[in-house]
Amino acid sequence: MLTTPDAIQELQKKLYQKAKQDKKFRFYALYDKVYRKDVLDYAYRLVKTNKGAPGIDGITFEAIEGEGVERYLEQIAEEVRNKTYKPSPVRRVYIPKPDGSKRPLTHTHDQG
Repeated sequence: MLTTPDAIQELQKKLYQKAKQDKKFRFYALYDKVYRKDVLDYAYRLVKTNKGAPGIDGITFEAIEGEGVERYLEQIAEEVRNKTYKPSPVRRVYIPKPDGSKRPLTHTHDQG
């Protein structure tokens, strides 16, 4: 089982406390939290531990590890830091549930 590092737990705690302390407060600049090396590294390990599938880009863990995880995460960090990261578009559909309600399902949409 993967344990959340102390520094990330502290970040989560501070963000949680700020949100609870001031319900009207809005976090407008979280970019610097997202591209932190420890956050990206933990996110990568968490997805891999959970046996995450390749995204819309089709990049596998094997391909990332073949090129180097650190290099891959540095590239992502750079794109987020420079605000040049462009996520793939998504399409949301609703799937009927047995009780008559519907649950959302999000599909990534390949532009290719």
